[in-house]
Amino acid sequence: MVALTEAVAIGRTFAAMKDYQLDGNKEMVALGTMNVIGSMTSCYVSTGSFSRSAVNYMSGCQTAVSNIVMSFVVFLTLLFITPLFKYTPNAILASIIISAVISLIDYEAVALIWKIDKFDFVACMGAFFGVVFISVEIGLLIAVSISFAKILLQVTRPRTAVLGRIPRTNVYRNIEQYPEATKVPGLLIVRIDSAIYFSNSNYIRERALRWLTDEDDQLKEAGLPKIQCLVVEMSPVTDIDTSGIHALEELYKSLQKREIQLVLANPGRVVIDKLHASSLVSLIGQDKIFLTVADAVVTCSPKIVEEV
Repeated sequence: MVALTEAVAIGRTFAAMKDYQLDGNKEMVALGTMNVIGSMTSCYVSTGSFSRSAVNYMSGCQTAVSNIVMSFVVFLTLLFITPLFKYTPNAILASIIISAVISLIDYEAVALIWKIDKFDFVACMGAFFGVVFISVEIGLLIAVSISFAKILLQVTRPRTAVLGRIPRTNVYRNIEQYPEATKVPGLLIVRIDSAIYFSNSNYIRERALRWLTDEDDQLKEAGLPKIQCLVVEMSPVTDIDTSGIHALEELYKSLQKREIQLVLANPGRVVIDKLHASSLVSLIGQDKIFLTVADAVVTCSPKIVEEV
């Protein structure tokens, strides 16, 4: 896996520089074929070499014929010239690699990664220092591990947001992104920006209940009526599994104990089909599922419509 990742990463680097397309599937087939055939003759594992690819690129090679020439030269070198390299200092060999690779470092791209995503920057630095101080394989392994950790974090801790109404409209957006958006009295509108699976279903349920508790505490301190309805905006939810449905059922039961209604807004086709199949729609009521958040607000809080 590390060898395949290394080869594809190197290929994509030079593909971006030379402006051509790289098919990862074909790369996998080619590497697999080489390693199967090579294993019959006790060869090393075949993969792409970043240093040799860089030297090849800096030499101005344009076609795959250069690899044939290089293979022939390496073959002759191993047979006849290898003893001469015995006395060559490693510093000289390293200088050849450094001079070829140094031009591939893109400082502007590193700065851009830092501005866009700090987690990606950590992966970038992990790969860089791993390659510099250990090896290309270890550097790629570090970067891949950090990237997998990021994916797991995003899956288990999906983005959620509290929505508010944009003044003089029926549009509801994240109150952190739009500070002018106002919360609807008596309602808590929550948006889930991810599919609901076993890995994040409990987190989503606990997050919604925590928001309800915090909101009720704030309303109690301000002397305002408590939350009567929780509206869950489900348009970003592309899929849901059995654990996710159970989490919604548990959320519904918890809300019933607090005398709060659960309302779903704009679930997708895949999601609504699974909700019907699981009888969750019958549990919460068909009249508690709406096409848009605005429709849910109109039904759950008629006074807001009159004020608008």
